[in-house]
Amino acid sequence: MNTIINIIMNRNLVLVAAAGFAFASVSCNEKKQETSLDVKEQVEQTEKVITVTLNEQTIDREVEYPANVKAYEEVHFAPASPGRIEHFFVDVSDVVKKGQTLVQMDKTQFLQTELQLKNLETEYKRAEVLYKAGSYAQQAYEQIKTQYEVAKTNCEYLSRNTVLKAPFTGIVSGKYFEDGEMYSGTPVTAIGKAAVLSLVEIDKLKAIVSIPESYFPQVKKGMTADVIADVYPDKKFTGKLEIVYPTIDVNSRTFDVEIVIANSSNTLRPGMFTRIVLHLGKAEALVLPDYAILKAQGSNERYIFVNENGVARRVVVSLGARYNNMIEVISPDIKSGMEVIVEGQGRLIDGSKISAMNVRDSVR
Repeated sequence: MNTIINIIMNRNLVLVAAAGFAFASVSCNEKKQETSLDVKEQVEQTEKVITVTLNEQTIDREVEYPANVKAYEEVHFAPASPGRIEHFFVDVSDVVKKGQTLVQMDKTQFLQTELQLKNLETEYKRAEVLYKAGSYAQQAYEQIKTQYEVAKTNCEYLSRNTVLKAPFTGIVSGKYFEDGEMYSGTPVTAIGKAAVLSLVEIDKLKAIVSIPESYFPQVKKGMTADVIADVYPDKKFTGKLEIVYPTIDVNSRTFDVEIVIANSSNTLRPGMFTRIVLHLGKAEALVLPDYAILKAQGSNERYIFVNENGVARRVVVSLGARYNNMIEVISPDIKSGMEVIVEGQGRLIDGSKISAMNVRDSVR
């Protein structure tokens, strides 16, 4: 009996030992698998990317700004005093020449003043003859002379305000009354000024552009500019910088320039939207392929990733001029010699570990 019990006990000990060994083997295998998975996850967290070395390049500096073109000259005609409008000689869209009569106002006051001037002129000439002959007192002569000169000036003034003439060649852009109506001097709602007629000069136009102060040393009077109108995509117009305003706006840090645009064919019209391109000469700049630059979702922020010792660092940049598929990037946080990620950057976040391969020594 004791022998049988010993055999059973020994058998149970063997089974327990075998079970323990098996459990130990399973635990070791699980630890090996876990270790293998950890290594695999660490390898997967390192993103493979392609970079290029960023270098300064000499570029033709161009800056582009939106602008609405304006008439080179615009006049809103109005007589000096209220009165009845006798007749309009022109209508809206009519082309007029310099000196052409546009509007005839009521002549009653002018005719009265003209008659008074003729009477004074007769008296003045008679007094002048007598004064030279020594038969007319100097004080009386000076008095009649002054009256005549005042009446002459007043008559010339009324003449200019009774017959309105074009000061330049242009096109009638607005007519606010009809023949026989009274001009009261009240501002016209459409233009915010008192007027009976508006005239614009459009054989040349102008555009006012605000430019960052950093370009002030490079912008000079007489520079040429390209003018591009979206309504004429196949045409390019030429402008010339005529005025550089002498002060900088302290809020926007910009200064204004006035561009004069040749428009002898009257193709462009006041109010049209254009893009003004100024050529500022050669400059050193940092440029990247456009596909290297990312846009933050829900905003206009642009950014790139640079390789910083195997870690991707996110850098916000401003965009300058475009040169085919290359774009100038501006930021105090980038400089020549940096490795910029140009492929694989879409999978990255700031601080991602990367395995980088530089495919070019520089961007050219």
